[in-house]
Amino acid sequence: MQSQDTLTAPRSFADDPSIQKRRWTLLIILNLFTFMATLDGSIVNIALPSISQTLELPVAQAEWVVTSYLMVICAAILFFGKLGDIFGKIKVFKWGMLLFLIGSLLCGLSNTLITLILSRAVQALGAAMTMANNQGIVTEIFPKNERGKALGLIGTFVSLGSIAGPSLGGVIVSGLGWQYIFRVNVPIGLAAVIIAWRLLPKDVSLLKVKIDASGSILFTLFILALFSGLLLGQQTGYNNPWIIASFIASVFVLAAFLSVEARKAEPLLQLSLFKNPLFSLSILCGFLTFTANFAYNILSPFYLQSILNLSPFHAGLVLMVFPVIMVIVSPLSGALSDKIGSELLTFVGLLLMFATHIGLASLHDGSPLSIVVLLIAMLGLGNGIFQPGNNSLIMSQAPRSQLGVAGSVNSLVRNVGMVTGITVATTVLFHTMSTKAGYRVTDLIPGRPDIFLFGMKAAYTTSAVICLVAALLTGLRLWSARRKKHEADKKDLSTVMQ
Repeated sequence: MQSQDTLTAPRSFADDPSIQKRRWTLLIILNLFTFMATLDGSIVNIALPSISQTLELPVAQAEWVVTSYLMVICAAILFFGKLGDIFGKIKVFKWGMLLFLIGSLLCGLSNTLITLILSRAVQALGAAMTMANNQGIVTEIFPKNERGKALGLIGTFVSLGSIAGPSLGGVIVSGLGWQYIFRVNVPIGLAAVIIAWRLLPKDVSLLKVKIDASGSILFTLFILALFSGLLLGQQTGYNNPWIIASFIASVFVLAAFLSVEARKAEPLLQLSLFKNPLFSLSILCGFLTFTANFAYNILSPFYLQSILNLSPFHAGLVLMVFPVIMVIVSPLSGALSDKIGSELLTFVGLLLMFATHIGLASLHDGSPLSIVVLLIAMLGLGNGIFQPGNNSLIMSQAPRSQLGVAGSVNSLVRNVGMVTGITVATTVLFHTMSTKAGYRVTDLIPGRPDIFLFGMKAAYTTSAVICLVAALLTGLRLWSARRKKHEADKKDLSTVMQ
């Protein structure tokens, strides 16, 4: 009887000389669409003031344009990761590219909140198909001694897409209007699709397993119940009976999902992956950093435009510092992780992020722009050091037959971190603003920048604590790894002396 991990073809991409010759070209194709898919999770942030004004919406409602995209990705990404392992990661990636382009076109044509949210859902399904499989494709194509560098680069474009959104969006919104942050995807993405269809090879690693339909449905219900409660709670209050019921339902559905997955021979999510402490800790740290970063992502456009009175164009230029620094640092960090290991680099990157969020919490309406730029550059440096090494640690712990699932889990926690970051940042922001104002606040208050700054300080202090927790966990991992190495060296030395 054939086991679950049996592959349908004996050969691999690593054994194909023609694929190895063009592996870096293939990486560029994957990175281009990875960048576009993650970019659209954050590019809307800087357009929220414009969307709010055009569609006559409060910020709390306009925020659904961002969060609906991330929620659909979170709900679908594990399914598409498993689908990639069964039917082919490259095949699922290609069809995801097409669906993403269709969704982008629909978003660019939308003129109401409902049509925009529905179009974002279509776009998100395509993005989930690409995000779930890109890291697995890279891990299959690249040899072990180059995997850290390759994953570092794809991790760079993931982070760039997540963080570059406000800067690029500011330039586009200022010059063309918010609809063009979606329309610009169409010509670029179409060119990428044509190239991908010609150059990406056919899949050779497939699993002979069935799709876990019950697990997929339960996980989707869990995500929808949890994040609907989190996001709607900002508008109605978390003591609302329906919000409480949503949270209780999410707990029961999650318990049912884990119970079903533990009993299945071919589950949607291989829970055995989490028995590896290095995999679990790296996943957790990735989640925490994206939670902290999206506090910056959602707050910085409003601070630059509403407090420092910069135009969307100039705010976009200031925010561009982050991705520029990451472009420079991340490939170097990925290459260095192949040589010295990833533990030390991830620890240093997290310490830099912690220090930066403390600095962001101290900003006020009279802060020099040079200080703001310096802090954004430091945040880019910290992320550029951390992300490549952490992605390499995650993917190196997964068996080859579960690369699609491991990659989708990594992408899942990243997107859950984004939604959580938005939720935590805006919840802390509006709660502290409400406390200072003396009444419930769900939007910026004209003529009262002090109230926004009061809430922003609390939100950034919270994100700094999140970074500190991740740094402490990584520090413990580094200390443990070095202690094990020291003990192994002592054992080898005693063996030689005997």
